[in-house]
Amino acid sequence: MSGTPPKSSAALHASPAVGLRFDQIDKRYGGLYALRSVSLEIAAGECVTLAGRNGSGKTTLLRIASRLVRPSAGSVSFPDAATPSAVRPGYVAHSTMVYDELTAEENLILFARLQNVDQPAARAEALLQELSLYDRRNSLVRTFSRGMRQRIAIARALLHRPSILLLDEPATGLDPFGFTWLSDTLRELSASGCTIVMSLHGESEISALATRGVRLDAGKIVADTKSGASLHSILTFEAS
Repeated sequence: MSGTPPKSSAALHASPAVGLRFDQIDKRYGGLYALRSVSLEIAAGECVTLAGRNGSGKTTLLRIASRLVRPSAGSVSFPDAATPSAVRPGYVAHSTMVYDELTAEENLILFARLQNVDQPAARAEALLQELSLYDRRNSLVRTFSRGMRQRIAIARALLHRPSILLLDEPATGLDPFGFTWLSDTLRELSASGCTIVMSLHGESEISALATRGVRLDAGKIVADTKSGASLHSILTFEAS
């Protein structure tokens, strides 16, 4: 379960790079606005980190991009996609979104089949090998540590080699092995042209991969490195 992760290869995607556009997004829960008039264009291949205090709207924005939540107003589009309706972002949420009563292998094969992945068993095996979890492939996920469960959750999002990867605090609970594997994998994906949007707290080896930073506050975008803000200031504002 420990040691140096093998060099990632199974995670690389083969889909054309796709950008992401939010146009005047509102999201209301009753009378509460989680997002208000958010417009943001992310170019294909960008690696963007979202920062902001709890409740600032980061998770809601990622959930809307993943199509798990519909905006109250506005739209999300994938301007570079030949068939926008066919774009299937990979999504890592706060919850692992895997089944406790299935084994690690059963989980990945199930989700690979749901995503119409070619050779689902082989794809699952390749990722389990990379995750250093192949020896535990027949163990129920409920017996895993938090860090091991998070590795499976990230692998689930990578199964179909998405052109867009959405990550909500992806390093939560990861042990040193898992953190190193995640950093290496994101570095490879970014270099290969995958569009990555991730919410993070503070600076780290993972935040250093970002090509752009955006900060939200009370459901609005208040800073963007594209408009001149520094990535350091966006990621460390909570300490000020």
